[in-house]
Amino acid sequence: MPHMMKAAIFVEPGRIVLDDKRVPDVGPLDALVKITTTTICGTDIHILKGEYPVAKGLTIGHEPVGVIEKLGAAVTGFEEGQRVIAGAITPSGTSNACLCGCHSQDGAGTKHGFKALGGWRFGNTIDGTQAEYVLVPDAMANLAPIPDGLDDEQVLMCPDIMSTGFSGAESGTVKIGDTVAVFAQGPIGLCATAGARLMGATTIIAVETVPARIAIAKRMGADHIVDFKAVDPVEEIMRLTDGRGVDVAIEALGTQATFGAALQVLRPGGTLSSLGVYSGDLSLPLGPFAAGLGDHTIRTTLCPGGKERMRRLMEVIASGRLDTRPLVTHRYKLDDIEAAYDLFAHQRDGVLKIAIQP
Repeated sequence: MPHMMKAAIFVEPGRIVLDDKRVPDVGPLDALVKITTTTICGTDIHILKGEYPVAKGLTIGHEPVGVIEKLGAAVTGFEEGQRVIAGAITPSGTSNACLCGCHSQDGAGTKHGFKALGGWRFGNTIDGTQAEYVLVPDAMANLAPIPDGLDDEQVLMCPDIMSTGFSGAESGTVKIGDTVAVFAQGPIGLCATAGARLMGATTIIAVETVPARIAIAKRMGADHIVDFKAVDPVEEIMRLTDGRGVDVAIEALGTQATFGAALQVLRPGGTLSSLGVYSGDLSLPLGPFAAGLGDHTIRTTLCPGGKERMRRLMEVIASGRLDTRPLVTHRYKLDDIEAAYDLFAHQRDGVLKIAIQP
């Protein structure tokens, strides 16, 4: 096995570069995974722009598909050479948060002060997946074998995009017969649309203006498309619902405008399920918030990780109930990841997700 590898490293705001790094040593509970496919996430662009702080020198990326290269001495139940994924969120399985059933917040609220996002380690607090190898911590809680017959691109959305989008519908407690509005049909919004359909929503309204994204939204389960450049999305959604509003509004962009609009279209007692990563303070508009008396629920979500979540998501793919391959619009080699970042950051050429292969 080589001592050095290529990795996409955060240098400073505005600069993520491909450089050489040591292949990590494997601790007793770890697994070293050779990456076969990974991708760039919208959150990585927040890191690139300096909107989300990480340490200089960190390897970025949190969506791994690969092969087990080496197992830690204490890891059982897996074997080297196995094809696996791991979630973007890598819970230890033993923390207070895990044992409270909130795996995604593993490591939050420690004696050193509260920090949400504790379970998101790859490309946040430890080296991530945009490299030839990644060290997976707490491997027995996090490695999920890929079912036979599924290729890398079929499972590439499971570690983050599909898990996050689905969790928006799950946190919103979508029920059979619900009307759901999903604001923005980027990769996560598209998976939220698919998740709402799987959970039983019978009217799904997708807010989007990009034609290619609109086409995929319809494939994912959107019944109505509201083009926010052609109409006022709040007025149009209220018209489509005969003035009732929606049972669940899923916010999948992370802006004040979409958050406010999602609140405005909620029926009394409805749920706003927020998936966006916000880079500034949010305010609650007084009218839609009904002065605090509207029986609304506002839920925020960090997608669940861990091997059982990953197994369930891959079962959805294997069953044929959802195909996320249309979300992969571009393919790059790891050697060309700087060009891939430039394309993704500027949202050129109809990009949704980029498959990156070492």
